[in-house]
Amino acid sequence: MIKKGMKVLIVGGGKTGQAAAKTLHDLGAHITLTDIRKKEDLENSIKGLSNLKLNIFAGGYPHVSRENTQLVIVSPGVPLDIPPIKDAYDNGIPVWSEIELAFRLFDAPMIAVTGTNGKTTTTALIGEIFRNAGRPTVVAGNIGLPLIEKIGAITKEHIVVLELSSFQLESINKFRAKVAILLNLTPDHMDRHGTFENYMGAKENIFFNQGPDDFSILNYDDVNVRGMAEKTKGNVIFFSLQHTLKQGAYLDGDNICLALKNKKVVLCDRGDVFIKGEHNLQNALAASAAAGIMGVSFEYIKESLKTFPGVAHRLEFVAEKNKVKYINDSKGTNPDATIKAIGAYEEPIILIAGGRNKGSDFNDLSLMVKENVKTLILMGEAAEEIRASLDERGFKDIHMVTSMEEAVTLASKKAVPGEVVLLSPACASWDMFESYEERGDLFKKQVMALGG
Repeated sequence: MIKKGMKVLIVGGGKTGQAAAKTLHDLGAHITLTDIRKKEDLENSIKGLSNLKLNIFAGGYPHVSRENTQLVIVSPGVPLDIPPIKDAYDNGIPVWSEIELAFRLFDAPMIAVTGTNGKTTTTALIGEIFRNAGRPTVVAGNIGLPLIEKIGAITKEHIVVLELSSFQLESINKFRAKVAILLNLTPDHMDRHGTFENYMGAKENIFFNQGPDDFSILNYDDVNVRGMAEKTKGNVIFFSLQHTLKQGAYLDGDNICLALKNKKVVLCDRGDVFIKGEHNLQNALAASAAAGIMGVSFEYIKESLKTFPGVAHRLEFVAEKNKVKYINDSKGTNPDATIKAIGAYEEPIILIAGGRNKGSDFNDLSLMVKENVKTLILMGEAAEEIRASLDERGFKDIHMVTSMEEAVTLASKKAVPGEVVLLSPACASWDMFESYEERGDLFKKQVMALGG
């Protein structure tokens, strides 16, 4: 627990670090906040902390020892191989993510969602189901709201639904979810984790502290995820688009079925699910299983599947201009996400992609583009790398641009009625934008500025 006067170092002054600072300050901790940014840049970012008593160490990192630090809180975007984290490990000082800190400060059942893709949609859908069922619900984590910000509002009656990234799961210790969901695993964040095995290991941490009273929901269709059934101590519940299951959520013909505790129900037809795409059917199955396990009425699950509109920046319908649909999938930050986005549409696609590569291989994406994309518009640092991958496959309708305005204008000229303009970058946004949200918002702004 956090004791009054405890010496805590927070590494990273972004949204998560600031939220942790406020909570720790209220608990009476002595806080040092450190960030690699220059002092003037950091101070502009943390103006909301101006009324707190804390030490600021900017432009580098302080030396960490047992004398000056009893706990380190690390923000998700901070790599674990920097000096203060190494110092902490070497001195036996605990290093926690903000999720670990928050977990120790409340007592309510949690549903935690991770995976390479689909996390945000599944997390938001689960939250929608519980809210529709009248249950007090907090949705937080990697979805955009640090869990620590909601600590004061959480009671034992709440359901807490968390989206968790591999970064957040790297630094947990006692964190335990009543229901832990692993949606899928494909290579991502190789620039951070180094190998796919390391990445999978971080994701696997979501099951680390589960016991026989907990539940592990796994994608039976993903061989890497299915193998986690041997590693978790929780009760395994599968979901599948391809297999009929004795227990779990699955597709039987066109029927979405849920089989739990020796009871099977047909929730709805696959065509009744509001959100588009095969991958979103998987997300719907996982969410249905989680809600069913936690005792939500099948009727509330069914109605939520039929009405949940999806989330911003994930296959988000923006507008139809001159009978051309514009879709914002800015959260598609790796090749597998973009492959799934392309696969969600039968119409000819003008694809806008590119950004900062996170160590991904674009070979599978290039094959999908060659078979399913009419025109490819590329921008950002990885544009040349993606083009080279397409050149090898003989795909020639490629255009290089330098701004979102140029990309949208060109796409509108290339598209004809009945086609789809899809922003799904397959890359991170940080080369040109502060976040994928900023990138998606600019895309929407440029689309709305078009005539028609």
